Amino acid sequence: MAVIPVSRKPLSFAERTYIPQILGGLKITFKRMLKPAETMEYPEQRPEIPKHYRGVPTLVKDPNGREKCVSCQLCEFVCPPKAIRITPGEIPLDAPTGHVEKAPQAFDIDMLRCIYCGLCQEVCPEEAIFLQNQYSMTGYTRAEMVNHKDRLYELGGTLPDQHHKWDKKKAAEEHGNAH
Repeated sequence: MAVIPVSRKPLSFAERTYIPQILGGLKITFKRMLKPAETMEYPEQRPEIPKHYRGVPTLVKDPNGREKCVSCQLCEFVCPPKAIRITPGEIPLDAPTGHVEKAPQAFDIDMLRCIYCGLCQEVCPEEAIFLQNQYSMTGYTRAEMVNHKDRLYELGGTLPDQHHKWDKKKAAEEHGNAH
């Protein structure tokens, strides 16, 4: 196989000194110096989050501080990457919330597996799981990236309850008004 040389035009004196290339680079630098900065000083400055942003999944409590989750496990079943693990537990009958059958004994979400799809929020019948607008989850180990029940409630906080499943009086009144 023969090698065919390619003929090129010889470089001029200015091209051999690289002066046009250096001046071109300085021109771009000076143009950028006069424009306002396009970078953000993260974490002091944070980008504006869109209204319907799907961020970190969390558990929420009702306005009285009671957990809304009843361990139905629908979110665990619908989760495509299997990031949610729930261990159901029972509520003692003598407890003030004993008329609710179950509550999660353990509720874990592995944030390394979560794909932020929002299916867990959509399927939850009790509106106990919500995707918050937090987007920066960090950790030094894999174990730190698993949010346990207490951390999920800490991130979620409280939200209004439309179901009133915990309040026997309200449930009885609504049931009585329906007849």
